[in-house]
Amino acid sequence: MPTASETGNPGRFFRLFSNKKNSTTVAAVVKLTAPPRVDFDEEYIFVSKNWRSVATVTGWQTAASLCYYSIFAATGVVRDAFSLSASSVGFFLTAALFGYTLALFPSGAAVDGYGEKRVMIVGLAGLAVATVGVSVATSYAWLLVAGVALGAAYSSAMPASNRGIIASAPDGRRNLAMGLKQVGVTAGSGVASLVITGVAAVAAWQLGFWVIAVLAGGYALGFATVYGGSSGHGRMSRPDFSELRSNGPYLLLVAAGFFLGASIFGMLGYVVLYVVDGLGKTTAIGGIVLALTQVMGSAARVGAGTAADRLGGARGSATVALVQIAGGVVLFAALAAGISSFPLALVVFAGLGLSIYGSTGVFYSCLSSLVDGDDIGAATAGGQTAINVGGLIAPPVFGLLVERSGYGTGWELLAGSTCVAAILLVVVRRSA
Repeated sequence: MPTASETGNPGRFFRLFSNKKNSTTVAAVVKLTAPPRVDFDEEYIFVSKNWRSVATVTGWQTAASLCYYSIFAATGVVRDAFSLSASSVGFFLTAALFGYTLALFPSGAAVDGYGEKRVMIVGLAGLAVATVGVSVATSYAWLLVAGVALGAAYSSAMPASNRGIIASAPDGRRNLAMGLKQVGVTAGSGVASLVITGVAAVAAWQLGFWVIAVLAGGYALGFATVYGGSSGHGRMSRPDFSELRSNGPYLLLVAAGFFLGASIFGMLGYVVLYVVDGLGKTTAIGGIVLALTQVMGSAARVGAGTAADRLGGARGSATVALVQIAGGVVLFAALAAGISSFPLALVVFAGLGLSIYGSTGVFYSCLSSLVDGDDIGAATAGGQTAINVGGLIAPPVFGLLVERSGYGTGWELLAGSTCVAAILLVVVRRSA
């Protein structure tokens, strides 16, 4: 009996048999079976490409945040190097946020006009340069100037990366993709905490900033070669806020962003100093605690994004953010009441990472669900401006409260701010 290959068709299996009837041989070929057809699943390939783009944007966000959040990790070493008070440290952080806020709308307009790729490349290169600028500042005044420059360079981050995620995310997975991208913020901040405080413990504190600048510059080169990006409308123009001004849920979410930003940046600016002054630990330990909050925030952003995808829409995102922020109110209140145990403080800060730092991914998902795709750049700039303005006010006020009344009063400020954000999110959830 001939084999499959002997029939001349290796793609099928046949049986050749003979049947003699009336001295006539009748040959019949009977097909027994055929192997399954192998096709490339075009949808699978498309989705995989989308996730690769999401990963590339997430890497960019990590590199950008590594640069910007290095100054928050450096509060202890900067205070010692320039002999600053707690409020002076707060004003340094405010200078960076001022530059960030001032450049947000121009960056958003550039993203909408020219697409995100070019803005992201220029922004990350600028961050690398500005990071070096912080390390070479010779006085407090020049330190403030360097902070403004660093913030201005980081202004491209949210408008550009959010547009990249909206363009790349697979259908039905936008919240998860946004959460993964926002992991880049906490991952970058966490790595910065370890690099800045770790290097400062064994060498000149400036060296940590140089290491970060090299990493960011290297990623900018790789990003330019592998990321495609989406196109803009071809020109840079003033954002049109007419539709955004009439969008009630969006405006309420922006208002919530102001109070959430006060909590985020107030906590971010003083975790290290609180661990040193309030718990009697070293600056390096303070950096590890800050890194812990970022790790927990990263995990929460992924989990929150997945939960929001299951709930669906802007209402689902607002629901998840509300649960997280309400938890933050309780934890800030615990700090305000006074904690003397370092292990207990670790648990509280880990919880704040899950709640406060972990909420921004679904915050931006909710925002992007409330506006048209063409307005993402301007809408993100508006939301981020609100967060930043809250961050402009909170750190110096927190520092003044610490100097006058101690850390407990400062944590009370953040508990109250977070509570207002939660109330506004209740209204957003109902109206979304």
